[in-house]
Amino acid sequence: MALNMDALGKPIGPITRHYDWKDVVLYALGVGAGFDDLDYAYEKNLKVIPTFSIAMIFDFLGQVAAASNINLAGVLHGEQELIFHRPIPASGSFVTTGKVSHYYDKGPKGALVIGESETCDADGKRLFTNIITVFARLDGNFGGEDAPKKEVIFPQRDPDMVVAASPSPDQPLIYRLSGDIFQLHADPEFARMVGFEKPIMHGLCTYGYACRALMAHFVPGEPEKVRRLACRFSRTLYPGEPIKTLIWKMSDGTALWRVVNAASGEMVIDNGIFEYGPAPKDEIRFDGRVAVITGAGGGLGRVYALELARRGARVVVNDFGGARDGDGAGSASPADNVVNEIKKLGGEAIANYDSVATPEGGENIIGTALDRFGRVDILINNAGVLRDKGIGKMDPESWKIVLDVHLNGAYHVTRPAFRAMRENGYGRIIMTTSAAGLYGNFGQTNYSAAKMGLVGLMNTLKLEGGKYNIKVNTVAPIAASRLTADILPPDLLEKMKPEFVSPLVLYLCSEQCPVSGRIYNAGMGCYNRAAVMTSPGIVIGDGKTVPTLEDVAAGWEKILSLEGAREHDNLNDLVLGDMMAALSPKPDAPATEAAAGGAPASVAAVFKGMPGAFRPDAAKGVDVVFQFSLSGDGGGDWVVTVRDSTCNIEAGVHQKPNTTIKMAGADFLAMMSGAMTAMKAYTSGKIKIEGDLMKSQLIEKLFKI
Repeated sequence: MALNMDALGKPIGPITRHYDWKDVVLYALGVGAGFDDLDYAYEKNLKVIPTFSIAMIFDFLGQVAAASNINLAGVLHGEQELIFHRPIPASGSFVTTGKVSHYYDKGPKGALVIGESETCDADGKRLFTNIITVFARLDGNFGGEDAPKKEVIFPQRDPDMVVAASPSPDQPLIYRLSGDIFQLHADPEFARMVGFEKPIMHGLCTYGYACRALMAHFVPGEPEKVRRLACRFSRTLYPGEPIKTLIWKMSDGTALWRVVNAASGEMVIDNGIFEYGPAPKDEIRFDGRVAVITGAGGGLGRVYALELARRGARVVVNDFGGARDGDGAGSASPADNVVNEIKKLGGEAIANYDSVATPEGGENIIGTALDRFGRVDILINNAGVLRDKGIGKMDPESWKIVLDVHLNGAYHVTRPAFRAMRENGYGRIIMTTSAAGLYGNFGQTNYSAAKMGLVGLMNTLKLEGGKYNIKVNTVAPIAASRLTADILPPDLLEKMKPEFVSPLVLYLCSEQCPVSGRIYNAGMGCYNRAAVMTSPGIVIGDGKTVPTLEDVAAGWEKILSLEGAREHDNLNDLVLGDMMAALSPKPDAPATEAAAGGAPASVAAVFKGMPGAFRPDAAKGVDVVFQFSLSGDGGGDWVVTVRDSTCNIEAGVHQKPNTTIKMAGADFLAMMSGAMTAMKAYTSGKIKIEGDLMKSQLIEKLFKI
């Protein structure tokens, strides 16, 4: 067997596990709780031992092992770390997503396989982060890098507390019912086969004993105050052997711990870290997330970076350090200063000085995040320069540098960030547009063009990122910055502090963000949404004769009207209503078999009337086959073939249609009669389009509306 290198970085999950109070109590009994810990072992006023969480997502470890192709005969649990973001409810659901993040080669000793996961509740609120290290004893010598050294320095004094416990000889048989049913912990024959004299204790069971001991001394009766529990499993323990948890109290909120075999003195668990403190406020947090912010050496970017770090994110502060107009060799000072501010506040950050204006710069910026923190969760495209001139004086260089930083820069950084987010199955991307782009501003043709281009970039990224939980939104800040410092009057600058923009931007960066593909204005405490709207418009003429200028002038008021205007989520959304309307029989179509009131009497009547709506002049050079599959009573299959300016419609199924349109026959008739709009049918999932989506847009062209 050999480790599967292709598994690295590929998403695992979501894995869903539902649980109730019986699961909580069974786990507590499995880690030694009883009448002395009744709050954990009795459903009245039930509380949850935090390490219950890892037992309930044990399937994730199985997925890591399966994806990695580990030789199960040599599997041992190496290290375990849990980071808690919210209290664990006494019943509910765990939804876990993760990946195999690293392989490390320990030579003849074996290999280390690292799995990382995030677990949320059913509402998407993050509960805990899990980092698990599997020691694969039979999978070493694959030519990989060695693991980085981790050192936990214990005080040179006796432990401050010692907690003794005596797991039952039958303890694994109880603990395994919480999820880890690996036969090594129950089957004597299997245990002997892999080198043990009998079944061994689950390392995570001993981990649970330690958690109980630590809580009893630091947060008695308040499991919600456990923030982090990490350790390394050193030696196996046989059931029935007594243990001692040795605890050293460090600074406020931290303790170090070990577990030893009380009979032999051997170390069972080492490098234990326990962090505790008040339950976090019900605030939006970014613990464990990695954020990249371009142009973060001052102004808005600096404010974003500081607030993200304050709320738990690890931050890459990017700033080239050039002049406002993009000139100059750059400077490390702006980014370094912000990083130092974050570190003084107890946060974690690293500086990057690359320019977003080149593909190499974008790759390096994201590479800094991946090299230092191992992931990218948030990207705020904030870098910018100004070179304002009227169009008559707008030289090519001034045009190019503004587009290179704003529009091309967002592409250069977003592309590698998107790849990393796609592997993680999570991401939040912010584009920074401007009112100048949305509405125009005198003397800023370059800036306005770049800023509106970012909206188009967002519109497609929201579609490409949807299935990977990557949400992309755009903000138009109204805020003071170095770009506006000498343009706006001082009293207005004070009202336009960047801090007023930050709350909206950070909300869009959070797990709680419910939207993608939206545009927002933000500034001075005022927040609103901007949108591109499309009106129903007017059809001029019969679809055969090109309207005259005078015809357009006569219909001008209706063309201008925004009454009934609406947004479209994507290109197909825009044309779908017109496309389906094109299929509706027209009053002047021959043999339309219409029912009273003009509604089609049957699905067959619709297709019988379609030849009368065909536009041969629009079909020159077109070669396409549409398959309509309409289910239920009155439904059926129809093939519409357009080739060389001819249209052929017949009942049946084509073997290789370009585009297939599926829906219920009753829904199709309701839409053709006007009882249900095409948009309602589309957004409710009643229309399904398979195959070449772009070809479906030809229907609007080929059949008169």
